[in-house]
Amino acid sequence: MSRRSPADMPPREIEDEGRERRSYVIGLVLALVLTTGAFAVVGLNLLSGGAALAGLGLLALIQAVVHLRYFLHIDLQRSHRDDLLLILFTVLILLIMVSGTIWILYDQHVRMMP
Repeated sequence: MSRRSPADMPPREIEDEGRERRSYVIGLVLALVLTTGAFAVVGLNLLSGGAALAGLGLLALIQAVVHLRYFLHIDLQRSHRDDLLLILFTVLILLIMVSGTIWILYDQHVRMMP
């Protein structure tokens, strides 16, 4: 499958392609900045203990939003709300599974202690 040259494309398609490429570049830059920030928090000991965990969690949450917005193109427009609801439901199920597993493992740990 050959790609059409820009001269063969209507102006609307050229604008859409440029807008999509710009979205990917913005997402890439934000993802790199957030990843570098997370490594800096740990590598340079910028935060310690619970503050480091909270900071890393916040950076991870922001990065997940960046990926949803700039790479998966999911935003709050009406046409994308179904996709967003599906993702939020999936996150809810995963949180229930992970928190339940941690709860059970912690309970077993407490019961195994002398």
